Amino acid sequence: MSVLVEKADLSLKYTGHYNDVKDLLTEGSSDILNSKRNKAFQDFVMQGIPTRKNENYKYTNLQPQFSPDYKFIHQREKTELDLNQAFRCDVPQLDTHLAFIFNGWYYEENRSVGQLPEGVILESLEKIAIEKPELLEKYAQLANTEEDPLVALNTTFAKDGYFLYVPKNTKIEKPIQLINFLQADKDAFSTQRNFVYIEEGADVKMIMCDHTLNLNSYLSNSVTEIFLGANAHLEYYSLQNQHNKTTSLNSVFIHQEKDSTATTLNSSLHGGLIRNNLKFILNGENAEANLFGMAFIDRKQHVDNFTQVIHAKPNCMSNQVYKNVLDDESTGAFAGRIHVVRDAQKTNAFQRNNNLLLTDSATMQTKPQLIIDADDVKCSHGATVGQIDEEALFYLRARGIDDKKARLMMMNAFAHEVIQQIKVEPLRDRIDELVDKRLKGEVARCHECAYNCEC
Repeated sequence: MSVLVEKADLSLKYTGHYNDVKDLLTEGSSDILNSKRNKAFQDFVMQGIPTRKNENYKYTNLQPQFSPDYKFIHQREKTELDLNQAFRCDVPQLDTHLAFIFNGWYYEENRSVGQLPEGVILESLEKIAIEKPELLEKYAQLANTEEDPLVALNTTFAKDGYFLYVPKNTKIEKPIQLINFLQADKDAFSTQRNFVYIEEGADVKMIMCDHTLNLNSYLSNSVTEIFLGANAHLEYYSLQNQHNKTTSLNSVFIHQEKDSTATTLNSSLHGGLIRNNLKFILNGENAEANLFGMAFIDRKQHVDNFTQVIHAKPNCMSNQVYKNVLDDESTGAFAGRIHVVRDAQKTNAFQRNNNLLLTDSATMQTKPQLIIDADDVKCSHGATVGQIDEEALFYLRARGIDDKKARLMMMNAFAHEVIQQIKVEPLRDRIDELVDKRLKGEVARCHECAYNCEC
């Protein structure tokens, strides 16, 4: 069978599955979700599973990840979560409003959320879409199914995820922590759809944690839409710590109105294949976007970060810093696109990607891009790919520090610029600790022995 036929058959497998389960997807779901399915399905048929011929996916081959015969999780499953297992290797003793997502579905027994400020809603997207569709109808339009086949596939299959609403001028003092668990009795495919609506003047911190609870293979396709009103403030931290047989596909869309500030920080500590799509639209004057990311990968792991920042109004600022440490035969990719549209004058936009290769067999692809249609702007972009500075290493060893410890010190220093951007102090301290363990090679062992020993 030719490669072209195999690729066609792979997409046909998913289109065929949709036709088989269409009634199951629409049953009990809301009109607002169901109304998007057919259009999304047609957009997926037109695009298919992305290949390297797709410019936005040229550094990530998703064909092997979509090939297995997964169990599709289209219905809510009953389960009991053991918090002692959940937090064995994660971020314990963090004072948060805590909620769980299980295989893409908002966990019905969330008892740890605590008392949220008046008017704040943290709930199942499926439930809110039925009971309060007006909260979704106007603003949940950020993910364009014509631009990305993964978004189209997500919209085709989406039934649940989390919904967060923060009313006007409300400040949530404690972070909201959402933990995504994957656990099934066989290899599984999960779809998750999330929506966040932060009204004018509101302020919230969010912490997203991705984890696997057993060693089956998983493919997770998640889409999150976030709308920030005028003068709203968001800190959005993501911690990815899954085993090597997991494929994690994450698309986050953030729309900002005037005077709003959004900061995202993504930490990829472990996973098989991770693809993070992040798209900002700065749609009001004096909006500010800060994008930070770091990845620590080894063996044959792959992490691909794809960012887009659209400056649609004047006097806005964006800043991007992504850093990666690659060991063994791991591969990484970064593509960052800044687009300053016509009349978006007085724009300040900066982008930097730095990469550290620890072996000759590790590979990094980086592609910073600027598209500038205005003339009164300050924009810059740059990327570096290199190995540990031998002169600096010699300097440390000359002062009695052994080679292994000296290398570890330099790698920690390399990552520190991103880690210090975490404003939630207990989270920053814990990620600093996890990064140190990751660089020592301890996180993988911790993941594999989670049920049998103390880590």
